[in-house]
Amino acid sequence: MIRTLWCAVDAVIWVAALYLAVWLRLDFTLRPEFASGTAQVALAAVLGQIVIGHILGPYAVGHLRGSFEEVIDLGITVSIVTAGLFIWALVSSPTIVPRGVPLTSAAISLILMYAVRFVVRTARAHKGQASEETRRVVIFGAGEAGHRLLRAMLRDKDSGFQPVALLDDDRAKARLRMEGIKVRGTRNDIAAVAEKFQADTLVLAVPNAEAGLLRELAAKAADAGIDVLSLPPLKEIIGGRPTTADLRDLDVADLLGRRPVKLDTTVIAEQISGRRVLVTGAGGSIGSELCRQIAKFGPARLFMLDRDESGLQATQMSLTGNGLLESDDLVLADIRDAAALTEAFDRAKPEVVFHAAALKHLPLLEAHPQEAWKSNVLGTLNVLDAAERVGVSTFINISTDKAANPTCVLGYSKRVAERLTADFARRANGRYVSVRFGNVLGSRGSVVHAFTAQIERGGPVTVTHPEVERYFMLIPEACQLVLEAASIGTDGEVMVLEMGEQVKILEVAETMIRMSGRRDVEVVFTGLRPGEKLGEELFSPTEERRTTGHPLVDSVDVPPMDADLVRRLSPESQAAAREWMAAEAGALSRAVVGSRAS
Repeated sequence: MIRTLWCAVDAVIWVAALYLAVWLRLDFTLRPEFASGTAQVALAAVLGQIVIGHILGPYAVGHLRGSFEEVIDLGITVSIVTAGLFIWALVSSPTIVPRGVPLTSAAISLILMYAVRFVVRTARAHKGQASEETRRVVIFGAGEAGHRLLRAMLRDKDSGFQPVALLDDDRAKARLRMEGIKVRGTRNDIAAVAEKFQADTLVLAVPNAEAGLLRELAAKAADAGIDVLSLPPLKEIIGGRPTTADLRDLDVADLLGRRPVKLDTTVIAEQISGRRVLVTGAGGSIGSELCRQIAKFGPARLFMLDRDESGLQATQMSLTGNGLLESDDLVLADIRDAAALTEAFDRAKPEVVFHAAALKHLPLLEAHPQEAWKSNVLGTLNVLDAAERVGVSTFINISTDKAANPTCVLGYSKRVAERLTADFARRANGRYVSVRFGNVLGSRGSVVHAFTAQIERGGPVTVTHPEVERYFMLIPEACQLVLEAASIGTDGEVMVLEMGEQVKILEVAETMIRMSGRRDVEVVFTGLRPGEKLGEELFSPTEERRTTGHPLVDSVDVPPMDADLVRRLSPESQAAAREWMAAEAGALSRAVVGSRAS
């Protein structure tokens, strides 16, 4: 029915355009000698438009009114009709209409057809069709993604979104109008535009926006009292064409960074595909994600070792869809138990080992340094011994940024673990490498979980210091880069992952409070804990940073530590354990400085 109506509209336009063209051509008169010919040409134009329009479009398909596709189809149809009329006017004798009339009338017809359609499209875009459930949105980003999203909102009447304004920081777009919606300002105008157009939602149509921009926009939207929705990174959008179905709430991962990681999958596959791989700490956040990433590269066997049976079950569920715990790929063992590790490694005979098992909570380890000694130092040594015994080809020790210029028990113990790994690199067959990175967003016990629980209880949210800041990575990003570093690392090196910019913990807390929608949650400062820094370091001042073949991975050397010395030690008190680890961690700077001086 709609197509028939538009067919009739175009027919009327053709008739009116032809008579107008004749009238203009004959100095604003209609001579009787052309009356019959004009009527014949008008009838031919109408028939041609109907027939060709139904064969080639625009009546053959249901176009979005005023769309690019309809404009093209209309242009083709009118051009073909015009060509036929022009030839007829040229060869007719006597002259049926002035020979230039078909061309003039075609131009008038096309302009009128386009104009009518654009008026209808604009009216539809502005008509008050919104229900109480419809969200009035301001779209930030007048680029290609914003344009496609705007079209999707206007095309789908059931989308639940009514765009009322556009914003963009590009001054060149200040007067731009898309689909009848005008660019009304920049990020600084969010509050004013939202109030003027009664908007309740800000939609961020900048799929690969930097985290800093997202944080600023989220803060401005919160100040304006409106919600925020965002498009995911383009790599997560099917076909790269954003629609309203892709919109989602901002989460903390968006606000702290979402850099795409480009992996050399060929090199990683060469290290893992067809090999027997073992992961310690496989029930933890990093270990379980490593298992999921490794499984994609087709290892011959993937052995998952942990002392946490529930953690192992959760990892198995994520990999296989069941948690029956019947597979002999699951190894229940404690890395403190050297005999159990030896038996497990003898049975699994891994070729590649990822050592992710460790104690990591700084305050607890400050209070119980012997536990750090037993797990992070002796436990690592046990894993190294077991790996050397079975002749692994690659050993990856997962370290932390706190091992760089350490000031806490966690950092001391992980620094010693790095040095032990370097010792095995010089004495054992195979390649022994450490990988160092910072806080992992969403890992068990991370600040995000703590803040979420505090906000749900109504506060307060506790932050140690207003200026404390940390590096953050997403779990998948960290594990992908671990695999990359494991593939390119040289024997004995510590690979250091690029962490971007440090983010203030206070800013994370305030962002999460805003996202929760609660205005009554306060932030309380508790003071820095023993051994805690205001900011983290990825490199010691004495370490010589080197680039690698991957832009997000650098490397440094650490001096090896004699493993036999560690085996002979047995700290009998908490203080003794702390002092020994601190001394050996500090020995790094002395060794490097001494070697350079010589």
